[in-house]
Amino acid sequence: MRKPDIGFDYHRYHQLLSEADDDDKRMALIELLIAEKAKDRLAAQRASDRAAMTAQTIAKVLRNTRS
Repeated sequence: MRKPDIGFDYHRYHQLLSEADDDDKRMALIELLIAEKAKDRLAAQRASDRAAMTAQTIAKVLRNTRS
C-alpha cells in the first residue's frame, strides 16, 4: 500500500467527500482538488526557480573571486 502524500490532507478531503451529497458539492470538491494541486505545482516551480537563481549567483561570485 502506498504511503499518503505529506501535503495531502486525507482526513479533510475524506470529510469533504462524505459531505458531497449532490452534484454541486462534488463539483466544488473537484475544483478544490484541482486548485490545490495547481497551487502546489506553482510553489514547487517557484522553489526551483529560487534555487536556480541562487546557484547562478553563487557561480558568478565564485567566478569573480577567481579573477
